[in-house]
Amino acid sequence: MPDPVFSDVTPRLGLPYVVAAQAQKHIPINESLARLDGLVQLAVESRSVSAQPASPVAGGVWILPASATGAAWAGQPSGGLMRFEAGGWEPLAQAEGVLAWVKDENQMVAFDGATWTPLSATFRATTVAQTPGLASTRLEILEQEVTLSGASTATGIAIPNRAIVLAVSTRTTVAVTGAASYNCGVSGDASKFGGSLGVAKNSSNIGVVGPTAYYADTPVLISAVGGSFVTGKVRVAIHVLRFDAPAAVA
Repeated sequence: MPDPVFSDVTPRLGLPYVVAAQAQKHIPINESLARLDGLVQLAVESRSVSAQPASPVAGGVWILPASATGAAWAGQPSGGLMRFEAGGWEPLAQAEGVLAWVKDENQMVAFDGATWTPLSATFRATTVAQTPGLASTRLEILEQEVTLSGASTATGIAIPNRAIVLAVSTRTTVAVTGAASYNCGVSGDASKFGGSLGVAKNSSNIGVVGPTAYYADTPVLISAVGGSFVTGKVRVAIHVLRFDAPAAVA
């Protein structure tokens, strides 16, 4: 049997090995520790900042968006990790399945081998019942953190077409300024899921309604009360029942 062939680095995290008769062993050991410090319980500063920060925090990690700019960031792959320490930048290779807390979004994202996807959009459905023909009923939660501005802000997610809404819940994740409170609803019924809701951080509401069917994709609307939104963020969760018809017949 031939002797195994070893790489210079570990296969998943790219940590350098200490080889036999290694001179200055502290160098690869310290390099490994630095990478572990960035990757273990990964928390990134942002995944939307495209300009390389002029004064980055020591040990800070960023997920690079497309077309990132800056001496160290330009040319790096979209979705890659960049870590700053001791005055320099180092790209880090992330393995499929890595989870990261995004600080400026207050949410977890998962790397599927190509893109980073919020967990709220990935693990959201539970099948309640299913027939042999694959007709099914699903409980599902769609969630998004919304940055508020102006008189009202619509969510990027929508109540799905032909879904039944059970509730829309909210939590203020960044204190709201400019408005005394806010309403949560839909176009034409601004407070359907709650009115005069709290603007302080961690104020929350569970807007339970009688089961309501929707026949078109319908965004949730967050509307300012007593002024216009200047700053603030609200996490919105849409709790729905969804239905699948029997599978197509070959």
